[in-house]
Amino acid sequence: MTSSPDTPLVLRRATDAEDWEALTALLHRAYGTLAAQGLRFYASHQPASATRERAESGECWVGELEGRVVCTITLIPPERCRGANGRAAWYDRPEVAKFGQMAVEPELGRRGIGSMMMDLVERRARECGARELALDTAEGATQLLAMYEARGYRFIEHVDWQPTTNYRSRLLSLTLG
Repeated sequence: MTSSPDTPLVLRRATDAEDWEALTALLHRAYGTLAAQGLRFYASHQPASATRERAESGECWVGELEGRVVCTITLIPPERCRGANGRAAWYDRPEVAKFGQMAVEPELGRRGIGSMMMDLVERRARECGARELALDTAEGATQLLAMYEARGYRFIEHVDWQPTTNYRSRLLSLTLG
């Protein structure tokens, strides 16, 4: 478990006992603004079974604030990335980990919670032996792209996940120090 001295947020690994319906509802709320822009992120409409399946594919982390889950992120270590993506060659590289299902309760935005989660997965990716940490997001999600690029993530390739999504993705990666 990790927490910040500036906030009582506690980050912990998800357990089998998670409320997957509540975690899915959080994802739907967090991706709601993007969905309203016409971007069909899978996390904006996925069922709870998919939330759980995606979380169990790696290390799912959740953040609690006063006992309520308010954020989540899932890290997929390199050995679980390879061969699972088909359309994105970068993810098949043995030194690449990836993350996804990153969400923060919308009313808690701009408080550094997303940065704390990013710090956590970047650290965990290093500890798992990854030399690169990658993600993909919609080409039209300009605020997300700017946030990742400000952290040092760089463009690698385009990926098309249609029909699961309705947009072309930009795959970004960070060289881990």
